[in-house]
Amino acid sequence: MAVLISWLALFATLYQLYLQRTHNEKSLQPLGQIDLEDRQGHLYIRITNNGMGPMIIDRLIFRKDGNQYTTIENCLELSTRTYTQVGISESVRKVILPHSHLTVFETRVEDQDAEKEAQQIRQQLSSIALKVEFRDIYNNKMTIERDFQWFSRYIQEKVIEQKST
Repeated sequence: MAVLISWLALFATLYQLYLQRTHNEKSLQPLGQIDLEDRQGHLYIRITNNGMGPMIIDRLIFRKDGNQYTTIENCLELSTRTYTQVGISESVRKVILPHSHLTVFETRVEDQDAEKEAQQIRQQLSSIALKVEFRDIYNNKMTIERDFQWFSRYIQEKVIEQKST
């Protein structure tokens, strides 16, 4: 009888370890989100980690016109001095801590031709999509995707306004 109770206790302990590991793995998952901003001449694209565990970014894949690129620089026809960007490669990986973000693209338009320049940037960004491949600390691989069509909402409004006047 004592041997049976010992075996049951051992199995209960192993099962409890399994449950604890599963709970920890689910609790420490990163929750990735691609955020876009276009307000008062400030445009950016950020990857935000809303989860409780670190988000280890393996690759950024930008798509434009059916082609794939590893940096946003290859998708834009803007001077690289007018914006900041980050690249991810095999040798350069980024980790986003919980409730933090990584800015992939950012620019501020503040000169006299600000609206015209912002329209040009919006137009170029609206034809791009981003896929982020990342993993958690348990090496579970995940992806998130978002297209940047959102940036075109102001462009379309301007065209409608011009037609109606």
